[in-house]
Amino acid sequence: LAGGIILGVALWLRHDSQTTNILYLQLGDKQAPNTFYVGIYILIAVGAVMMFVGFLGCYGAIQESQCLLGTFFTCLVILFACEVAAGIWGFVNKDQIAKDVKQFYDQAFQQALMAESDMNNGKAVVKTFHETLDCCGPDNAVGAITPLWRDDLCPKKEFFLKNLIESSNCHKKIDELFSGKLYLIGIAAIVVAVIMIFEMILSMVLCCGIRNSSIY
Repeated sequence: LAGGIILGVALWLRHDSQTTNILYLQLGDKQAPNTFYVGIYILIAVGAVMMFVGFLGCYGAIQESQCLLGTFFTCLVILFACEVAAGIWGFVNKDQIAKDVKQFYDQAFQQALMAESDMNNGKAVVKTFHETLDCCGPDNAVGAITPLWRDDLCPKKEFFLKNLIESSNCHKKIDELFSGKLYLIGIAAIVVAVIMIFEMILSMVLCCGIRNSSIY
């Protein structure tokens, strides 16, 4: 059940409309940074393997098989080590993910403002960011006044007032998007880690109990 829940959360994060709209973008020959998906794929793998390992543990407990329970414990140790490694990787790269996406947006925004921007897809990339995240412009003065003179990039005039009052620039929205998603990934990883610790303890207790009972 825990594996199924983790797998469901990971698949939801993987196919979330906001992240897929942004991370599938391509600016010329350059693809949007998809480092974020590395953590998602790890969660998907952990969830799927947990479901299989859970079945292995249940079957081993029913059959009172020390071999299956020992294999169950070994698989849990390996999964736990992989999850700790993934957690360390995510903590180290949590700021870099949003930074890479912001740099990709800034490059597209600069191309969209150029006179020859119609020759590339910078405008389309920027408009996708603006429509998906409900924002307009980077975190600077140019971004704040962009709605006033580029209706093709920011069609709503009220964005100017909104930028001043709520600071709804795209840099802030990108930070909020990925920090929220990484927060969910972190919660899921902690829940899985706690469950795994209890599973390892209980499987060893059961395995030892079966071994001791077989003596008599």
